[in-house]
Amino acid sequence: MQVILREDMANLGKSGDVVTVKPGYGRNYLIPHGLAVTATEQDVARVAHEKRVIASRNAKLAKDMQAVADRLNQVSVSIAVSTGEEDKLYGSVTARDIVDALQEKGVTTVDTKSLVLSEPLKALGLAEVPVKLGRGVMATIKVWVVKKE
Repeated sequence: MQVILREDMANLGKSGDVVTVKPGYGRNYLIPHGLAVTATEQDVARVAHEKRVIASRNAKLAKDMQAVADRLNQVSVSIAVSTGEEDKLYGSVTARDIVDALQEKGVTTVDTKSLVLSEPLKALGLAEVPVKLGRGVMATIKVWVVKKE
């Protein structure tokens, strides 16, 4: 018996896959629990069309994300902080500070959750901060931490 899965199943396949199962398993478990529907020719054609549409949409989104990443790789921000003796920072530069500096430059596509900052910046100088944009696309922003005059 062929069924179209409505949810991901670890031992069968992903949602939208057309799989062959034993008739009793499909009729007594998968279909009553709403995990699958019987695979008619129309349903198989509809699922195949939806997969093509989703694949083309994902390809377009990935291309758009890569364009954003290319623009972000060119961005460099400078953050002025107060320092004490021996150029030690008072406090640190956090993801929020970096996002605020980016927004002053007109970059609005980055939020604090997309910055991959394991710990706040605590030293003067250049730091390269990775940005996770989604769909496996990463960019890097150059952040200059400078002494406030």
